[in-house]
Amino acid sequence: MTILSFRYICTVALLVGTFAAYAWSGRRKPDALAQPLETIDKQLAGWTISDTEKLTDRMLDRLQLTSYIARTYQKGDTRLDLFVSYYAEQRTGETMHSPKHCLPGAGWEIWKNGSAMVPVNGRQVEINQYSIQKSGQRNLVFYWYQSKDRILASEYMGKILLAKDTLLSSHTGGSLVRIILPDLPTSPAQGIAFATAVIPQVQRCLGTAN
Repeated sequence: MTILSFRYICTVALLVGTFAAYAWSGRRKPDALAQPLETIDKQLAGWTISDTEKLTDRMLDRLQLTSYIARTYQKGDTRLDLFVSYYAEQRTGETMHSPKHCLPGAGWEIWKNGSAMVPVNGRQVEINQYSIQKSGQRNLVFYWYQSKDRILASEYMGKILLAKDTLLSSHTGGSLVRIILPDLPTSPAQGIAFATAVIPQVQRCLGTAN
């Protein structure tokens, strides 16, 4: 099967799922967090929390999220930003505000994009890894989408599975997890280690799939 035909099939499946899911949209059930996001540890992978941030009312109105944390962790002189947003329910065909769109909107240039494999509970999960720059400053960004039963890097696949969830279970709760740290030679390993530590913490807050 060619890449073009595969994409065509995926697109058709997404459209069919989207239309069908809209017909069932009234069945969506908001998913409550098993534990507040604030219970995520203040010390992770050798990093210690040094600050917290509150989003502005304008940003909250734009994101329409259910819950979030925005924290700065520190190790020595290096700072790492953690942002976790949670949506109790999502609309089929839509997606959470992706960093690949939000970062350029904030003036950051994505000059390299790829992925990283993160060891979690004896298996490897794929997350996004981006290199960004603005005004001479370079950062490394890791992000992924996490729900009770999956971790995804792809927004496209997330839309397809969201349509499936709406139809089959009516549960569409999920989170976006983003890590940003200075782009240094040690940053890829540091970011992966932090992701390995924070993924089970987020999972504890989400709970387990029914």
